[in-house]
Amino acid sequence: MIGLLGGMSWESSAEYYRLLNELTRERAGGLHSAECLLWSVDFAEIEGYQSRGEWDAAGERLAAAAQGLERAGADFVVLCTNTMHKVAPTIESAIGVPLLHLVDATADALHAAGVTTVGLLGTRFTMEDGFYTDRMAERGITCLVPSPAERDLVHRVIYDELCLGVVRDDSRTSYVEVAEGLASRGADGVILGCTEIELLLGQDDVGIPVFPSTRLHVEAALTRADHTRADHTRAGHT
Repeated sequence: MIGLLGGMSWESSAEYYRLLNELTRERAGGLHSAECLLWSVDFAEIEGYQSRGEWDAAGERLAAAAQGLERAGADFVVLCTNTMHKVAPTIESAIGVPLLHLVDATADALHAAGVTTVGLLGTRFTMEDGFYTDRMAERGITCLVPSPAERDLVHRVIYDELCLGVVRDDSRTSYVEVAEGLASRGADGVILGCTEIELLLGQDDVGIPVFPSTRLHVEAALTRADHTRADHTRAGHT
């Protein structure tokens, strides 16, 4: 049972749910869909914590939601957002089931592709606060981030457009220019480090490999679910 901790934004959670079920159908065929639970928080509350820098309060709020997923029967938790992995340690310490970390899933894909220097697009928090880039560095991967003005642009489009379901061609053009600038600085790929960015940008738009963190996270979740199911089956036979 996959526990989805979402609502940040609900556009992001809808993408997680869609991918989770599409990939389940691709893997299993027929009418198969994913067994999952979704706990969706009010993003206005979380965004308020973000903007005020109240990360401890945000972590406690999400930890309580993760505990709810655990009580409801989740075998592990998937935090359906890049930015809020900033408080992943708080969530992990509050639950007795694993938290499947998005950065680790993305790093695994980068290693598989042989990419060690990568551009990172995401919210200002993801690009600047270190929780993402430092964890990547621990895995031997260097993240390049856009210039301050470009970071402002990327962040604004996420919150003022994509989180509201607005997808604009001119914003896509701007994002492509930012990605191309990262490539010119030595990036061998680009991480779409915010779920909503995957609504705007894809591999067809950029000339270097694109690593969509949401899809990679979902793929890792399905693999974990398969392993957990196998473990439960073996336990039932002992």
